[in-house]
Amino acid sequence: MRIDLHTHSSASDGTDTPGDLVREAAAAGLDVVALTDHDAMSGWAEAGEVADEVGITLVPGLEISTRFGHRGVHLLGYLPDPTDPALVLELDRILEGRTTRTPAIVAALRAHGVDITEDDVRRESGGSVAAGRPHVADALARLGVVRDRTEAFATLLSPGQPGYVNRYASALEEMIPIITGAGGVPVIAHPWGRRGGTVLDESALAMLKDLGLAGIEVDHQDHSPELRERLRGIAADLDLVATGSSDHHGLGKVDHDLGVNTTDPEQYERLLSLAGNPLGG
Repeated sequence: MRIDLHTHSSASDGTDTPGDLVREAAAAGLDVVALTDHDAMSGWAEAGEVADEVGITLVPGLEISTRFGHRGVHLLGYLPDPTDPALVLELDRILEGRTTRTPAIVAALRAHGVDITEDDVRRESGGSVAAGRPHVADALARLGVVRDRTEAFATLLSPGQPGYVNRYASALEEMIPIITGAGGVPVIAHPWGRRGGTVLDESALAMLKDLGLAGIEVDHQDHSPELRERLRGIAADLDLVATGSSDHHGLGKVDHDLGVNTTDPEQYERLLSLAGNPLGG
């Protein structure tokens, strides 16, 4: 069984529609795929319909913007109740932060001499409810300011660069109980990518487990083989689920093909056993 538990569609910053993403997952030989758009659940219905058509199991999820200390951390939430009031309220706050951030980024870039408008970004984000920096990056690439998203982030959109603007993100320590309260399963995405090991060490992960953290994403393209082995050991020591995934964004990310990393079936079954809203329930 091949299981990919972290993908993105055009409902956030991927380039495939939710339905097309599921079709591509089936064509890639996956048996299970999770749709985990940023801060949004709007792609679930379309993805679920196509999953039934093509005979693949869809795990509804999302990737939530949080903060731990002074660092951004992405939290994957699997199978939460999408109508849970606390979850809906917090996601609304996060999405409002995204909405107000984009004009501020455009203004900062224009002040830096970059000829970009909000309309340019809207053309890239389309119907996404979670517009963000990747869409600004795509607009910059289309305008010829940069070659691609990677260059846009490296030169203009990351912290310390002229187009970076901070935004609201939930406290990780508060979001984990919100996910579990909604019947979902919280797993930290790529915990040691982008220098995450400096704050998400074993003691921090142990503390987060006490708050309800269920797992960590071990096999990810941002993790070297050495980091993966260390994280796998921590997951075993703390009895956390260890997942693997592609973090696929369609054409938005290179070297993140569907199924490039997968989750062990036993770990997947452990994850499902922790959900208050089981598949098909």
